[in-house]
Amino acid sequence: MDINVTHGATLKQATPCLLIGVVANQLATPLLKKIDKALDGTLTRAVTAQEFSGNAQQTLLLHGSRQLVAERILLIGLGKERDITLETLRRAGAAAVDQLRQRRLTDFTWIPADSPLHSLPIEAMASAWVEGLLLADYRFERYRSADPKRAPSLKQLNVVTDRKGNLPAINAAVQRAEKLCRGVLLARDLVNEPGNVKSPVFLAEQAQTIAAEAGLQCTVLDRPALEQEGFGALLGVAQGSIREPRLIVLHYKGAGEERPVALVGKGVVFDSGGISLKPGENMGQMKMDMAGGATVLGTLLAAALLKLPVNLTGIIPAVENLPSGSAIRPGDILTSLAGSTIEVLNTDAEGRLILADALTYAKRFNPREVIDVATLTGACIIALGHHAAAVLGNHNGLLRQLQRAGEASGERCWQLPLWDEYADQIKSEVADLKNIGGRPAGTITAAAFLQHFAKDFRWAHLDIAGTAWQEKGSDYRPAGGTGFGVRLLIEHLHRNLA
Repeated sequence: MDINVTHGATLKQATPCLLIGVVANQLATPLLKKIDKALDGTLTRAVTAQEFSGNAQQTLLLHGSRQLVAERILLIGLGKERDITLETLRRAGAAAVDQLRQRRLTDFTWIPADSPLHSLPIEAMASAWVEGLLLADYRFERYRSADPKRAPSLKQLNVVTDRKGNLPAINAAVQRAEKLCRGVLLARDLVNEPGNVKSPVFLAEQAQTIAAEAGLQCTVLDRPALEQEGFGALLGVAQGSIREPRLIVLHYKGAGEERPVALVGKGVVFDSGGISLKPGENMGQMKMDMAGGATVLGTLLAAALLKLPVNLTGIIPAVENLPSGSAIRPGDILTSLAGSTIEVLNTDAEGRLILADALTYAKRFNPREVIDVATLTGACIIALGHHAAAVLGNHNGLLRQLQRAGEASGERCWQLPLWDEYADQIKSEVADLKNIGGRPAGTITAAAFLQHFAKDFRWAHLDIAGTAWQEKGSDYRPAGGTGFGVRLLIEHLHRNLA
């Protein structure tokens, strides 16, 4: 979608559709009065008939008249002003996309609010609207034949303000939203790629392409390098597949010689469960088990495009987990990069194994803090459903920062405890650790396992198992990969470290 920001008379815009956000109980603004008058009281009649009140995500389409150059006017309800948040505006943008698609409209004009609503700054409001529009318009159709019956994607958005003083803020907001959404859409594309395409090597090649575009430094460790370094846990997971593993390392330099923030993303390009085979039902969705790695790639791209004043190191262990004659077995013992031995009791608990080595590797960069992102446990979906990620770690200040960033970005996370007692569940009788702690508190014991390898730095773990994938689309999150975590992490970096 091409976006153009201009200054001009809002009701003199020749457009197939003019989009306006409306606050509940504020249906007599000067702009709406002008529209109502030009339409001979059509809006008044709709309000009187209780067809439209401005409630959140409620819509009303009005057709133009000789007195209006716009062919249509689409009103999107925002709810009561005291209840309006940035998430309200993102969802309003998504509601607009739904209405435009239903009518096969590809070009439209949007009039942003000309003054703060509920103390939200103009720039933040405009950015949220555009995020909702761009993210809701996403579709993964690379492998679909063209179909003229399918609703077309949006092509042109004109953003028009009649207040020239707001133009710089709105223009900056649009540019920020476009760059941020580039990262999210990249993550979605990578998650949605099918397993026959998405090998560890493919993921490394995508990282190299991104690095070339955004000016990142990229290093890829192949099997011989991983063997030489001693990545025993990662290589153990990878040995069941003929597809070679990779460790992808990206660096973004935005703050001179400051210590970096390390982002570690689980990159299991397909997870069958290995010898501990998953049920066949919905196994096709396990192409998304590299969503944590996709989030890290998307975050590095967005940070570079936004020129955030922070240093980042992205680490993505990329493997495929398959059963074969060479696959690890339940009962095998692996030696990790840290030197700790791990009894593998379930080969479907593989994500924590590759993350253990990646967390150990992160230590050599002397990070300010480390955040790992992973579709780690089905137990997280049982605990929190598909509405929030779980966040755990060894530094309460960092966990609170991530929760606040989640509320602001609309990508919420909820803290679970990580008390010492949970570590007892992963003690092994024959090794230093075992990779599962039983059914109770599965999300927490997985984090307790990771904590063993994160003792030397400030660390947080985001379990995005329930939020990285949508069975059915909702608002600006389509079916399939959601790109969850990119906006949360960028918000965290911007708020607390940039």
